[in-house]
Amino acid sequence: MKRAYDVVVIGGGIIGLSSAYYLTKTGKRVLLIEKNEIGSGASGACDDMILLQSKKPGISLALAMESLEMYRSLSKELNLDLEFESRGGMILIETQQQLEVMEAFVAQQRKSGLEVEVIDRKAVVKKQPYVKDTVIASTYSSKDAQVNPLKVMRGFLGKGISNGLQVIRRSTITSIDQKKDYWKISLDDGMQVEAEYVINAAGAWAAEIGTMIDLEIPVKPKKGQIVVTEQIPQVGQANVWSAAYIASKLKPEMIDNIHDEYRKMGIGFAFTQATDGNYLIGSTREDVGFDKGTTFKAINMMIKQAVDFFPVLKNVHMIRCFSGLRPATADGKPIIGEVPHKKGFYIAAGHEGDGIALAPITGKVIAEMIEQKESHVDLRELNLKRFRQEMEVSRKLV
Repeated sequence: MKRAYDVVVIGGGIIGLSSAYYLTKTGKRVLLIEKNEIGSGASGACDDMILLQSKKPGISLALAMESLEMYRSLSKELNLDLEFESRGGMILIETQQQLEVMEAFVAQQRKSGLEVEVIDRKAVVKKQPYVKDTVIASTYSSKDAQVNPLKVMRGFLGKGISNGLQVIRRSTITSIDQKKDYWKISLDDGMQVEAEYVINAAGAWAAEIGTMIDLEIPVKPKKGQIVVTEQIPQVGQANVWSAAYIASKLKPEMIDNIHDEYRKMGIGFAFTQATDGNYLIGSTREDVGFDKGTTFKAINMMIKQAVDFFPVLKNVHMIRCFSGLRPATADGKPIIGEVPHKKGFYIAAGHEGDGIALAPITGKVIAEMIEQKESHVDLRELNLKRFRQEMEVSRKLV
């Protein structure tokens, strides 16, 4: 049986759902295909943070800032409480070296329009009265926020369906063929789908989809493990992160100051409280392929780090842990846009830990590119072709 659509979106995570929703708003006939269940990948196994402070000035920060503004009205638009809250965020600083790096980074972000500052120990304690004594300063931005990603996905899906979106779950794509002016997609149940446009929003599996059209997509999985505590009263006034990991990314020579085991697992302390009172403690960034099992070692290390920063957590119970595979690129930026020489085939993947933060803006620009042939944001530096030279060198070496 054949079915014809304007657009087929591959992937039922938050990026695919956002893309599908915004495309239905333009009147397009859209089909979303998910090989498992909606939100069964990284989008359903993540924290709830919309963090602006970690973004480098330029396209990453600009997109995150616009996406945040979209979130402010998204609950009303989707007619669903998304538990969006501007709690603010802090990056805790423990050493003079970290302070110098973060001060320079904050100065760059402020020039780009982000409301962020560096505050001293006294101001830190006012916002985080239980923080350990060795924290000497912190960054602070009132713009950092949080949202319930499960509700965001539910909202995109529900509103998309009301706009005409069709969804196929638990079905695997077996082939994708480029025809003269459309794409033909075959599924494992024998169904064939034709569409003028295809959106590869398959997250950590984006590269696998790429192989079906002889396309190398440099997206690989990075495992992120997270711990969930029992419900407890609020520990502080804002969500927090550790400067050790962020500073080492900005200044790689500082990575030698990070404990070897933490470095191997890419552990960067993150601490946020969900609306129901549970705290989420994370997270790892592990290169372990498609293994998404949780490990005692990683969970134990994250708990120790949390208790180190906030000793008051010593007797708090952990109730569960989970992990997901984040779709990562070598330069830390997502791939968004049409593939050169593959007319009508678009990629929206590689967001790694920024999928929740960038979901609304990603869906919006994908819809714009298909409807208007361009977006209101210059996305050339996020196109796949930025990796072309690197991929050609890699093929020659092989």
